[in-house]
Amino acid sequence: MNTSFGKLYLIPCTLSNPGETTVVPEDVLPQTIKRSIDFIDDYIVENEKTARRFVKIIQPEKKQSDLKLSLLNKHTEVSEHYTMIKPLLEGKNVGLLSESGCPGIADPGAVIVKLAHEKGIQVVPLVGPSSILLALMASGMNGQSFAFNGYLPIDANEKKNEVKYLERISQEKNQSQLFIETPYRNNKLVDDLLQLLQPNTHLCIACDITLPTEFIKTRTVAEWKKNKVDLHKRPCIFIVHKM
Repeated sequence: MNTSFGKLYLIPCTLSNPGETTVVPEDVLPQTIKRSIDFIDDYIVENEKTARRFVKIIQPEKKQSDLKLSLLNKHTEVSEHYTMIKPLLEGKNVGLLSESGCPGIADPGAVIVKLAHEKGIQVVPLVGPSSILLALMASGMNGQSFAFNGYLPIDANEKKNEVKYLERISQEKNQSQLFIETPYRNNKLVDDLLQLLQPNTHLCIACDITLPTEFIKTRTVAEWKKNKVDLHKRPCIFIVHKM
């Protein structure tokens, strides 16, 4: 690592209300996230409004006028990535903030982390909540072997093939298969899963993780057909495993 460069701090954000920090142990929060925010003024963020609110809640003394935010999302041009890491090359520390959860995990921040490694910049990951890991922990499924598959295809035939494939792989490899959906499509996805998966396949639905409305249940497909739940516009993680 080049010691003249700044460090890239990967700062986890809460999964729900930016003011809700109980998911992060109090003895960890002051020593990592609070301290990092205190000395970092440059940030690469997925959502400016969420980032500012999070910083204000975590470190109220921090002046908002001191914050220099670069927006990173699916619309960001590749050429802008190099501009974003310029402060690092100038010796300044930079914080990378997801809209929720851990930077770089199901998050566009991974491209900045990759670029940092290429440039010899030290990357410092901090402790914080990940909806993917929290869902897997609470599912009762295989935490020794699992795969996160992102979003399933939208096309009906492609989705059918993918669901069947993930179910088969879960049994052949004894591997839990995780995926997500755009929240307003959750109910449709569940309907599709209950039609496509075999009755004895296990399905975990974990939604609103860390919120007061948190719901995490693992049931067989046959059981889910008798106990459906409304997931409309609720952030969810789905896990499939045919034992």
